[in-house]
Amino acid sequence: MPSDAVLYQAAALCLTYPDEDFRARLPLLREAAPQLREFVDHAAVTPPQELAAHYVQVFASENRHSLCLSWWRDGDTRQRGMALVRFQEVYRAAGLEFTGEELPDFLPAVLEFAARTGDTDLLTEHRAGLHQLRCRLTKFGTPYASVLDAVCAALPLGHTRARP
Repeated sequence: MPSDAVLYQAAALCLTYPDEDFRARLPLLREAAPQLREFVDHAAVTPPQELAAHYVQVFASENRHSLCLSWWRDGDTRQRGMALVRFQEVYRAAGLEFTGEELPDFLPAVLEFAARTGDTDLLTEHRAGLHQLRCRLTKFGTPYASVLDAVCAALPLGHTRARP
């Protein structure tokens, strides 16, 4: 797995709910993705209940820090429904079927897709939304901002579709 693929997979894990499996993977994440050490070190010393409560505070509050990429471009509009269909079509074209509990534009799922396939088009198409999320997380003062810093820094140069 190329280093960017490892980073994307590790970032996907960092941006999911911090359960016991997540905590067990922290040493591996620390070694595999040095770009995420700031966050991983924070997660390792934060009590589990506190880390889980912080995750909920950051990501489950009225879309201020939504991990759903199409929300940043389309908000709660009909266009967002079409965007979600497009995510599923991209997954299918790569021979993958999205079966998660989350929507197909859930950032950890998109990062895992990029890690598994090497296809970063969905990420680059939503670069503006990733940047907005990164800025909001930074302003909020959460260690999760460093995960978005690493993801944004790793994105290949490419086009960014303008918000319709």
